[in-house]
Amino acid sequence: MDILKQYLPLCWFEQDPTQLPPSADFFRNNLIFYYFVELFMQMNMIEWHEAILEVTLETGFTLCFVAIVLTLNHSFHNYVQVATSILVCENVIAIFGVPITVWLTVTEDAMSYYIFAILIIWDIALITFILKKMLSINLSASLAVSCIYFIITYGGAYGLTIAVFG
Repeated sequence: MDILKQYLPLCWFEQDPTQLPPSADFFRNNLIFYYFVELFMQMNMIEWHEAILEVTLETGFTLCFVAIVLTLNHSFHNYVQVATSILVCENVIAIFGVPITVWLTVTEDAMSYYIFAILIIWDIALITFILKKMLSINLSASLAVSCIYFIITYGGAYGLTIAVFG
């Protein structure tokens, strides 16, 4: 629980991710939580077999993207720390996103779309913040890498799922 208290302020841009302790167990727990929360949200929107494929791809793309970026930056030794930081932030946003997703799928109210868009912007801002700090790059570069991350992880998973299931 102490390590969660150290990572949570990151979700409000109050913690430097380079100062967070790496923990393989905490990483694993966040990865499992991430997978099942994403799966729950996807199963509310698409068929179960499509949801499983899409979430598995998203998770794999996330982990691979972090590994590739850190390898290119010659900082792979920070993998657990960076991946955990991203997963913790994704999980916090997902906690807010679950009721919004249910609201969106049940009512299709315009306000649910606006709030969902705000959550996506918050997510992109957090990933940008984490990458800026962890890779020691400027804001423009970290925003570009963050956008590429979203295109690859979410767009790529969605595109491949559509290609498989039509």
